[in-house]
Amino acid sequence: MHPNVIQTDAAITELLEDLYRHRRIAVLGIKTEAQADQPAFYVPKYCVDAGFDVVPVPVYYPETTTILGRPVFRKLTDVTPPADMINVFRRAKDLHAHLDDILAAKPRSVWLQQGIKDAGFAEKVASAGIKVVQDRCLLVELRRRAEAGR
Repeated sequence: MHPNVIQTDAAITELLEDLYRHRRIAVLGIKTEAQADQPAFYVPKYCVDAGFDVVPVPVYYPETTTILGRPVFRKLTDVTPPADMINVFRRAKDLHAHLDDILAAKPRSVWLQQGIKDAGFAEKVASAGIKVVQDRCLLVELRRRAEAGR
């Protein structure tokens, strides 16, 4: 496994410390307020409430122009300034359709939410110099560190 594929708690802590400094997260596959009970909405909302600059990049909802009071982008490469992290809410089978956009966006890291894992995808992203976390909930990890005083 490529060293940019993050698996240990210590490496996740280091990645999140970097995120706390930069604070910009693009959320690929974000849901709208109408789906407030789904993780693809309430995880990014938690990030907003925690002070992160969240950039919505929904896959569906073509009529939606804002989510969480922020303008919607349709491609990661259109996000300006670029995001430091891309938080992904897409099924593993759908990841490769976004690979070129993710690589062109050049984030510091890509976070695949709990239940999302694809070793081939992770290797391609990691080989491009981008750190990757798979199958972990960003909200859980941020909360755990907030409760511990970061």
